[in-house]
Amino acid sequence: MPIHDWTKVDAGIFHHFHHSWIEELQRALNRGLLPNQYYALAEQITGRIGPDVLTLQRPDKKKARTETPSGGVATALAPPKVRFHARSEHGVYSSKAKSVVVRHRSNHKIIAIVEIVSPGNKDGQKPLAAFAKKAADAMSAGIHLLIIDLFPPTVRDPEGIHRIIWEDRSDEFIFSAAKPLTCVAYLADDCPEAFIEPVAVGDALPEMPLFLTAEIYVPVPLEATYQAAWEAVPEYWRDVIAGK
Repeated sequence: MPIHDWTKVDAGIFHHFHHSWIEELQRALNRGLLPNQYYALAEQITGRIGPDVLTLQRPDKKKARTETPSGGVATALAPPKVRFHARSEHGVYSSKAKSVVVRHRSNHKIIAIVEIVSPGNKDGQKPLAAFAKKAADAMSAGIHLLIIDLFPPTVRDPEGIHRIIWEDRSDEFIFSAAKPLTCVAYLADDCPEAFIEPVAVGDALPEMPLFLTAEIYVPVPLEATYQAAWEAVPEYWRDVIAGK
């Protein structure tokens, strides 16, 4: 199913779809995609990318490296298939609705967050800056991210959401107006990495990695979950969005 043009409807209609998509994503993760040490919840977020990530403790790296998940995909054996891959040698950005939150069963700490960008995240400089800062704060806390932005760039993010979050312009990412929407996975580590797949209205959504450790990720079925959520949109609004 192609990505739809969500600018044809107001934010309330997208909010309905957003809610359904988050639910479908957490169901898919809990139905066999996540190794049994992890679980996913659709958690309420209030103006933040994650539940007060500033209060979270950074995972113990020595412990994390010895507890290899019994599942997932090894990055070294099957690197994520994305158009752009960036690695920063400058460390995580320490200077600077609902989401799917993946937690570890042993201590219930947040391991990763899946965030779907809403119109409100980009309708002003202040909310956009807050979104980018919370993303950086999450990575600083050792939390991996998968961010999906199906809204076109604005004057505040002319090269898309990735460039607002990832300010290191030494990477290989090149913005294209032909593919202005963004799916991007961030691996939070001493040298963070970004896996970027630009998309456009009319494209099928790619399968994107959601990292659990620096070496292991699970492939997230964006296309199948998007389609399931689309079917929950009232027929009238589906016709409006599809231009019927």
